[in-house]
Amino acid sequence: SGRWPKISLEITADLEAALCSYTGAPYAVCVNSCSAAIFLSCLWVHQWLGRNSVILPKRTYVSVPQAVIHAGYKVSFDDIKWKGWYQITPLPVWDSARRFTFGMYRANDYQCVSFSTTKILGIEQGGAILHDQPEADKWFRKMRFDGRAEGANPKTEVIDLVGHHCIMLPSIAAQLLLKLYHL
Repeated sequence: SGRWPKISLEITADLEAALCSYTGAPYAVCVNSCSAAIFLSCLWVHQWLGRNSVILPKRTYVSVPQAVIHAGYKVSFDDIKWKGWYQITPLPVWDSARRFTFGMYRANDYQCVSFSTTKILGIEQGGAILHDQPEADKWFRKMRFDGRAEGANPKTEVIDLVGHHCIMLPSIAAQLLLKLYHL
């Protein structure tokens, strides 16, 4: 039929609901990496705040400044000491790749978590955006799926957004659900 399989959407939705329950975030949007989560969060915020530059810690993962630059910002580095997470200053976006704890969500922020091999839930890949904005949630869901509405009929749908291909694979979502259950 050309539609994204229903079971795939259900597995991801189950994981997102479990992430919300565990972290306290009203919304969770799963993507294929924390870098993709940071990129989409910074791109969303850029539309509304219009800031042009951000500050990152000197010692961060190389994909973070790359994602931020792709989202339209200029990056400068500072000698910021951090452990587990840090703010992409002055944005309400947090790189929480090394922090994943019960009740961790901070209101009015976009927290980007990682499920990469060396992280708390540690599998091959994956990330999520934890947030509390309904309009951002709709936008993130379309952006992660090539600008398409998940589950829509590709023969009749109208694509009104240039999106990105960063949807989480259902096999990854299923593994994460099991790991989160045991956490």
